[in-house]
Amino acid sequence: MEGKWTKIDMYEKIARILKEKRRAALATVIKTTGSTPQKVGAKMLVDERGTLFGTIGGGCVEAEIYAEARRVLRSGKARVHSFRLTSEKAAENGLVCGGIMEIFLEPLQNGSSPALP
Repeated sequence: MEGKWTKIDMYEKIARILKEKRRAALATVIKTTGSTPQKVGAKMLVDERGTLFGTIGGGCVEAEIYAEARRVLRSGKARVHSFRLTSEKAAENGLVCGGIMEIFLEPLQNGSSPALP
């Protein structure tokens, strides 16, 4: 899906993936400190095909969390990943942020219930 999406779009996408008995990993921003590209509650979904839906900030944040989501899919184990946007890292990647994001990554598969607000 391109453009703006809503929480309902995300929930519908998760429901469709689970109904089709596919697997996915859901990344949710659970804590932020300082200036970050997204705030608590932002979500990104990565399915077993590698398709991405939603956003947690773009750029280097999203690339790193995409890789972490693929690891969660392989392991089947949830985890929390901290992403520190140092001023050097932000400048290298064209970001204007300089905070810390904590992201909860959880595997989703048929029969699971994601931790949704």
